[in-house]
Parts: sequence; structure tokens; C-alpha cells
Amino acid sequence: MAPVDTSNKPIVWVLGGPGSGKGTQCEKIIAKYGFTHLSTGDLLRAEVKGGSERAKSLTTIMEQGGLVPNEVVLDLLKEAIQAKAAESKGYLIDGYPREKSQGIAFEEAIAPPSAILYFEASDTTLTQRLLGRAASSGRADDNEATIKLRLKTFFENNQQVLDQYPTKISRIDAETSVDAIFAEVEKVLDPIVAA
Repeated sequence: MAPVDTSNKPIVWVLGGPGSGKGTQCEKIIAKYGFTHLSTGDLLRAEVKGGSERAKSLTTIMEQGGLVPNEVVLDLLKEAIQAKAAESKGYLIDGYPREKSQGIAFEEAIAPPSAILYFEASDTTLTQRLLGRAASSGRADDNEATIKLRLKTFFENNQQVLDQYPTKISRIDAETSVDAIFAEVEKVLDPIVAA
């Protein structure tokens, strides 16, 4: 897979634990900068709905609780970036990479990230937010035992990703207000967009 030509179009990885506010901040970034939001979970769900040959194998993997191979995820991301190339002003890659090898593969197949936004919040804050969301959403995976496991997995893998890109990461305190967090996001993205 040849890398994608993303010249003059920033690629921003958006990382943070479950409940760190990535979705809320992505909405604000889209509104201000016109970036294309790409979530691997959304791309996988859309592919499965599409009913292609690839969708059939994905459905089987997902029904068995397996992990979708990284090559498939990268193909979906690359296809989505290419499909939006004409109108997009930049790309938000939400919640990816989740581990070191995925970051390396992304750079080889697509392009290096222009910046990495990492929304930092404590275990306690993330757990409280997820439990609050569970009370209103009824999501089965938002119970305390599952949350603890999800956070443990996230923090174990995420640190390796962060260690790999010390000069591209902007750590943003995700424990403040939505607007205060976005003000920090703007400090990172305004110079990139202006370049």
C-alpha cells in the first residue's frame, strides 16, 4: 500500500481514555476547522452494514469477539481518507492507534500524523464519567467491572504509543471545562492549519 498524498491536509490523531471527551472535542474541531472525523469503530460498523465480501468476514470476527486485523482497519482508514480528499481540510483519526505497532503501520501505509492530541484524565474521573454515561445511555459495557478492565487495557497500550511520538504529542488536561479544553486544542491546531 503506497502512502496517501495528504499534502496541505493535517492528520491529527485524537487519543484519550474512554470518557476523556474525545467525541465532544472532535465535534468542536469539525465545527471550527472543517476536518473530516474518522473513527475506526464507525468505519467498521459502516462496512459491516454495507454487506460486501469484506463485511461478511468482519461480521464473523466481531460476533466471535475477535479483533479485526490491523490491515483491514488501515485499508478502511485509507479508503475513507482518499474518498474525502477533494473536500477535506484535514483528518481527525479518533481513538487510533491503540498500540505502538498500529502507529508504525499507519505511518507506512498512509502518512505520519501532523499532531497528536492526548486528552489526559485520571482513572477516577474517567470511571465517574463512564458510570454517568451508563446511567443515561444503558450501554452494557459501561459497568464498573468492564470500565476498570477497559481503562487498564487502554493505559497499558497507550503509553507505548505516547512514548513513540514525544515531539508530536500535545497533552491536554481533560479534567477542565469543555471550552477550556478546546482553547488548548486551538493552541495546537491553529498553527498547523495556518502553515
